[in-house]
Amino acid sequence: MDANTRAASIRLIAFDIDGVMTDGGLHYDDHGGELKTFNVQDGLGIKLLQRLGFHVAIVTGRTSGVVACRAADLGIEHVHQGVSNKKATVDSLRQQLSLEWSECAFMGDDLIDLAVMAQSGLAIAPANARPIVQRHAHVTTRAAGGHGAVREAIELILAAQDKLDIAFAPYLP
Repeated sequence: MDANTRAASIRLIAFDIDGVMTDGGLHYDDHGGELKTFNVQDGLGIKLLQRLGFHVAIVTGRTSGVVACRAADLGIEHVHQGVSNKKATVDSLRQQLSLEWSECAFMGDDLIDLAVMAQSGLAIAPANARPIVQRHAHVTTRAAGGHGAVREAIELILAAQDKLDIAFAPYLP
């Protein structure tokens, strides 16, 4: 089954953070505080999904106050940090939402993401993902993590569901 066919069934999209929503760099200030840079276009893409009734989740292996702030800023209600078994976490979430695996997409970039990607109806990797992850993805974005990869993945899903024009309509003159 091709990526567009898979994307047509998606209702939940879960994202890793480091290397997907960010460029994967870890920046610390002099006091040990963590800094991350998120792409504002990715954020608008997430808002488009939410307005159209999609479920959005963050599932990340690390725990960060910065991620909690970004999730709150975007109104993402399903935020799971410090996760060692992403497949189990997404499985629990999809059951809670009464979804099949074929209705779930996951975007990841490294080894810890492979199990959940293999189970998901649509597995997405950003351009900077490890080669093994790209080989297991149904689609690899042209953009790298933190540089519009999330938005690209979102627009692919919306286009596959003929919802891109609906999503863009409020912004067009």
